[in-house]
Amino acid sequence: MEKVHTDNAPAAIGPYSQAVIANGLVYSSGQIPINPASGKIEAEGIEAQTEQAIKNLSAVLEEAGTNISKAIKTTCFLKNMGDFGAFNEVYAKHFTDKPARSCVEVSNLPKGALVEIEVIAEI
Repeated sequence: MEKVHTDNAPAAIGPYSQAVIANGLVYSSGQIPINPASGKIEAEGIEAQTEQAIKNLSAVLEEAGTNISKAIKTTCFLKNMGDFGAFNEVYAKHFTDKPARSCVEVSNLPKGALVEIEVIAEI
């Protein structure tokens, strides 16, 4: 198992890796919309926060030697399922190969984020 780290995505908030590689797959930790340069959530609204979370996720995948087009499965966490439609519009622009997906509403996310996304992708 190989651990993945890039400074182009937020550092882990706790005792975990941004991603790990095992058996030809990369398993990412959830990415929230933190700007890695400032360490803060600057994006407002579900659309902007989804864009930043996907940007962070893309940076982790690139460091692992892959990209979003190789995504097999995503798990998406929304603070408010009322944001589902707006979230889907942004998500669909990036995940054009339509990986399998779960999307659930949660009561809270780290740092007050509106969205968190994790992915399993082929290397």
